[in-house]
Amino acid sequence: MPAVDTAPVRPRRAHAWRRGAAIAAGVLGALALLAMLAIARIPSDEALARRAAGALGDALGVPVRVGALRWSLLPAPHVVVDNVSTGQPQAIEVKQLTAWLDTGALWRRRLKVARAEVLGAVLPQASLRGLGGGPAPSAGAALPLPLALDAVPLARLEWQGLTWISRRGIRTVYDGEADFDAGWRPRTARLRRTGAQPAAELALARQAGQDRWTVEAALGGGTANGWVALAPGAQGGLTLSGRLQPRNVEVASALQAFGRRAIVSGRASGETVLSAGGKTPGALAASLHTRTTFSMGRSTLLRFDLDKAIHSLGREHAGQTPLESISGQIDTQATPEGVVTTYSGLKTRSGALSASGQARVANRQIQAELAVDLVDGLVGVPLRLSGPLDKVQVSVPAGALAGAAVGTAVLPGIGTALGARIGGALSRLLGPEPPAGRPRSAPPAR
Repeated sequence: MPAVDTAPVRPRRAHAWRRGAAIAAGVLGALALLAMLAIARIPSDEALARRAAGALGDALGVPVRVGALRWSLLPAPHVVVDNVSTGQPQAIEVKQLTAWLDTGALWRRRLKVARAEVLGAVLPQASLRGLGGGPAPSAGAALPLPLALDAVPLARLEWQGLTWISRRGIRTVYDGEADFDAGWRPRTARLRRTGAQPAAELALARQAGQDRWTVEAALGGGTANGWVALAPGAQGGLTLSGRLQPRNVEVASALQAFGRRAIVSGRASGETVLSAGGKTPGALAASLHTRTTFSMGRSTLLRFDLDKAIHSLGREHAGQTPLESISGQIDTQATPEGVVTTYSGLKTRSGALSASGQARVANRQIQAELAVDLVDGLVGVPLRLSGPLDKVQVSVPAGALAGAAVGTAVLPGIGTALGARIGGALSRLLGPEPPAGRPRSAPPAR
């Protein structure tokens, strides 16, 4: 069999290899050239930081400083922003924000943040009112890039070490995360009070695409589960409604978890109704109203001895009062000056006394009136509390006790109640009691 001459094949194979290499080199060269052109058109990190500060300032309505901004394509496209702060007396601060972009959305020329992580933010409550409060950008909104905003601009937000500063300077730290649907609606969300014992947590879960969420809260060793919902407002914006059912919540530890001091310790249960209205989430929070009906079993009135206050005409009240039960209603209303809390229909019983009344707390000032019934025969004795919460002034009109004594002498039982209430009424008509040692001025001659 004659041999096959393969010499002509070598030049054809070599030619094909050289042609393939040339094509690959041309493609790589073109890609390199495109990359160089793209990089040349992208501003520097410093220029991007200035642009970001300007855009944030325009959106928030206050000056914004961005310490640094850097971006990277590996391991996935992301942007890191450091040391963001607002130019306010109490600055809103973000130590670091990292935004990981959705590459699939980028290929579709849409901007979507797959995950954003916030580390070390500081949010003073007093500074939120100074923000512009414009509506969140909608899907398809124009951007300073050749991209359109995705229907879900932010898919997931995580935060760690977020410090909330109340109007009174109380600092509380939170961790949490939220997943979003279109329209900036949270699909799920979880908020944790960092370091609280027992745990203080809040979880939201959206119901089948509705503007309604189930709420599961753990607080003070108990629970407060229920629901919240959003609906269009009559004059635009949104309205919020909701209902929670606090169960077996230890009041003192629940308030302590948020840096507040309780005036009573014990476990409470009841029902809370929420309502608010506004055009933005900030406006909703600024108008929030809650109404809670509650009841408590065995409990303790802290730092106040009711029996001692009555018998000393308010001059002494240090101590505690054991109680068999407490019930009533608490209303809270958010205002530009802070939350106003109103207590109404208060009723309490113990082995030594029973009392009823109402109170109002605003700007850490209290105004309260109680009618105290003691087992030793004094019925309906008026007790007044006023002044700053850290230095409450207590007064018991002497006329009330005198009236109670007269009523007992005239008609035991019913006469005591009538005498005490008549004495209290006379005291209010005649004015406040004079300081100890100073006689009441004589009425003017007619």
